Amino acid sequence: MPHQPPLRSAVDRTRQILLFELGGLLLITPPFIWLSGVGAGEALGLLASAALIAAAWNAVYNTGFDVVEGRISGRAADRRALPVRLVQALGFELGLLLLSLPVVMAWTGMDWISALIADLGLALAYVAYAFVFNLAYDRAFPIASRGSAGSLAAD
Repeated sequence: MPHQPPLRSAVDRTRQILLFELGGLLLITPPFIWLSGVGAGEALGLLASAALIAAAWNAVYNTGFDVVEGRISGRAADRRALPVRLVQALGFELGLLLLSLPVVMAWTGMDWISALIADLGLALAYVAYAFVFNLAYDRAFPIASRGSAGSLAAD
């Protein structure tokens, strides 16, 4: 059985989540307003609430994914192959879809089909964004450069 590679520290994971959610709000809110017909204030409130849900889910899901994938492969997260990155992004968004659909329905008053379509559109946009963001983040902040156990000594 491969050894457990170093994981990101709590500080590093927090930075990753904050950058991801801020970037997502900046990139996804304008097209969501345009495509959904929801007002700007309502859309920003909904997407900010969804970002809070996503941030909590991100911490749980990605840490768990890193642990499981690391135990199976023996690789650190920043050495992940592209197909595994796709599985990671799709799994994250599927879980988030299940968590966010009731919020979209309650916030917008949409029926479940309309909310599902809106939420699927958001999920597809975020899958692409998550794939690119996580690849860029791993290159910008590689785990190996931090020494043992993912400390932030080099940050």
